Amino acid sequence: MSERDASRATPSGDELARQARTARWSVTAVFVVHALVFAAWTAHIPEIKMRLELTDAQLGVALLGAPVGSVAAMLATGWLLPRLGSRLMVQLTLAGYCLAAATVGLASSLPWLFATLLLWGMFQGGLDVAMNTQAVTVERVLSRPIMSGLHGGWSIGGFLGAGVGAGLVGLGITLGPQQLVLGPLTGLLAAVWSRRLLPDRVTFGATPIGNPTDHRGAGLWQPVVFVLGLIAFASMLCEGAAADWSAVYLRDTLAAVPAVAGLGYAAFSAAMLTVRLAGNTLLRRFRPHNLLSNLAAVATLGFGSALLLNHPDAALIGFLALGIGLGCVVPTVNSAAGNILQLNHGTAIATVSAFGWLGFVVGPPLIGHLAAATSMPIALLVLPTLTALISISTRTTRALRRL
Repeated sequence: MSERDASRATPSGDELARQARTARWSVTAVFVVHALVFAAWTAHIPEIKMRLELTDAQLGVALLGAPVGSVAAMLATGWLLPRLGSRLMVQLTLAGYCLAAATVGLASSLPWLFATLLLWGMFQGGLDVAMNTQAVTVERVLSRPIMSGLHGGWSIGGFLGAGVGAGLVGLGITLGPQQLVLGPLTGLLAAVWSRRLLPDRVTFGATPIGNPTDHRGAGLWQPVVFVLGLIAFASMLCEGAAADWSAVYLRDTLAAVPAVAGLGYAAFSAAMLTVRLAGNTLLRRFRPHNLLSNLAAVATLGFGSALLLNHPDAALIGFLALGIGLGCVVPTVNSAAGNILQLNHGTAIATVSAFGWLGFVVGPPLIGHLAAATSMPIALLVLPTLTALISISTRTTRALRRL
């Protein structure tokens, strides 16, 4: 059934609620697969570097392919979503994402590796926007927040994927065979579930669930989307910096033993996952702008204090606080973008997601350059500064007050 035909059908309230509950599990499966397939390849990066005889600089160039492709695809997806609908876009990008995953393991040179990661990243970014747009559609029908829990499912998928990749590396299985099996298999399972997704223009009686107007211009020029995009940019910059620099900071600056150094990002990830899984309940109990602002304040005080104390134990608590502060930011900002009445929700989410990915890409090199010019603790002061700005902006932006 096409989006247009689906929009003409008017299911009863009970039937629509049943469809939405099923669609929630379907989109959850897509979130898990999105993270699992990508995370499973990360354990093979040293293998790829050795097999292709790449230097650190060459590997860094190759790895840029995925985020560059993602950002480009997000902008294109924002144009396509009002025309095709998120259900069809999820199905198309999901198929491309899982099939493109297999090509990465076949790369035999630096240009080929960059090209396959670029292609994979394009489907990854397109799927990211499409599944978040579908999540907003389901969220509206259910009339309660679900986005935070879906992003919690994404985090679980990431943990599972990392475990699968590490286990297969331990068994001596290379990336090529892994991706040739894992990508199509998970894609097939998720594709079956994706048939249960909702059309964006389903109706509840006489009230449209989709946006009342479909403004198909770029969301970048809407001030409210720009503000939400900057919040996502700041949050993802902090997340990228924590992923790449937490162990370096603990090991090289604070002289922590390797086992402790690796716990920095583990503490951050565990805190973020916990907050996301609890986020749906928290967002029903507290107003979103107050909740995000207060959690970001925890991150500011916790991580800022850890930098001043300059001790491994304090640093672990600081990264824990950072995960608490950022856990609900991106899911809630996506929901807010999807509820801007003057703009198609797919276009708005695409713009906000592109800002977020830019922050994730910019963060690690920014911290690295600042640390080289000053010191690592001074460079990491960027993080509590950004969480303080998140705390202020989330409390004051009107888009979050309307949720």
